Amino acid sequence: MKIAGELSRRHGAGGTDPRLARIAPGFDAPFFQAGLAGYSDAAMRIIARRHGCPFCITEALLDRTLLAGGRGFTKADLGELHDNIPGGIEDHPLSGQIMGSHPKEMAASALKMAEQGARGDKAYRTLAYKDDPELWADVVETHLRLPGGEQLGRSGEVAEWQGDRVEESDSAWSCDAVDEAPDALAADSRGASSTLPLRHSATLPLSFETIDVNLACPVKKIKNKSRGGHWLTDPAGAMEILEAVREAVPAHIPCTLKIRRAFDDTPEMASNFEKIFDAAYRIGYAWATVHARTVEQKYIGPSRWTFLRDLVARHPDKIIFGSGDVWDVNDIFGMIGYTGVHAVSVARGCIGNPWIFRQARQMLAGNLPTAPTIPEQRSALEDHFKLSLAVTRRFRKGEEQTSKMMRKFAIRFSVHHPRAEEVRQRMIAVRTAAEWFGVLDTYYGDK
Repeated sequence: MKIAGELSRRHGAGGTDPRLARIAPGFDAPFFQAGLAGYSDAAMRIIARRHGCPFCITEALLDRTLLAGGRGFTKADLGELHDNIPGGIEDHPLSGQIMGSHPKEMAASALKMAEQGARGDKAYRTLAYKDDPELWADVVETHLRLPGGEQLGRSGEVAEWQGDRVEESDSAWSCDAVDEAPDALAADSRGASSTLPLRHSATLPLSFETIDVNLACPVKKIKNKSRGGHWLTDPAGAMEILEAVREAVPAHIPCTLKIRRAFDDTPEMASNFEKIFDAAYRIGYAWATVHARTVEQKYIGPSRWTFLRDLVARHPDKIIFGSGDVWDVNDIFGMIGYTGVHAVSVARGCIGNPWIFRQARQMLAGNLPTAPTIPEQRSALEDHFKLSLAVTRRFRKGEEQTSKMMRKFAIRFSVHHPRAEEVRQRMIAVRTAAEWFGVLDTYYGDK
């Protein structure tokens, strides 16, 4: 309560550095929802916003998947835009997070995100690959496919660019869950639009407010290529990506950075962090979100808040956000009070707990945080299901996909219920919408 009160006295009712709202209009509180692989789709983001979250980030979208017009772009929820439908007006301000292995691919896919595919998928692939036959040959070798199953490299694009076909190999493409979006929403992207118009109305914010470059995620390498947090072992390559993305994205859209404090605890990797961190601001990035674990730690062990405290002290003029070990509302203000970061990234602590954002705003207003009542829990569960169904209804067996996908959320929601274990067991057995609402009627009151 003390820290929340100090923030309000320093910055006004929202307790937020005014630079944040200038960069991303609507970012009016010193916390936000992180991008969570397999979780933070538009449905989860909107539920968080309805409970006080001021800013959200998509999960990390792989550059090469974005350029293929496939699952990654669908996961950005840039389909039909309507009020209160995932990806619509309610889902803002929003940052599109991108991750990848090559500056040209990162630049072209970042531009595609910023423009929402206005030029058409093929145009962005041309930007990435036309003058780099070796990079295109690697794309063909991975057997990356367009929505509907057509393999890139078989469509004649390479013939248009170079006059000859690149020979294709039979090697398989493999990637881990963060790239292929493990939840059911990504099961089929056929029919999704990726050629939306550019933003041209101040009242309908269609584009991402910022583009976030992920140099933090502890994903595996593919064919010895860096991506995510592995770029901390190659600061020159990381800086090349940061420069390429910033140059490609229109100047009016800010670029930001997600990074871990180092790859490991060696002095060399600590130095690499400093080089990349300093370069990002020099290149023109608006802020950096720093996860206070190393890449090697992944999500195991304590997050080193002392690192964040020292970093902020050494860079008083830079906007720095903190990430790691934020599990409840007290951790939000604990991190701000101890480290001095300008905002806190809430990740696993907000899964099944959108009330963490309401509680934070209550504390900023000088009030005690309140736990969700049973009716409030039901309302959030119902709304989350309906929003998820709005995403999946265009897919085959969309209702079944939504029911199965929501089980992972329900497990986390159930901890707020006085009969938590009983509710959890019932939720994990749900397969249909009728079963879902049956559980709500049994445990959360029959409407």
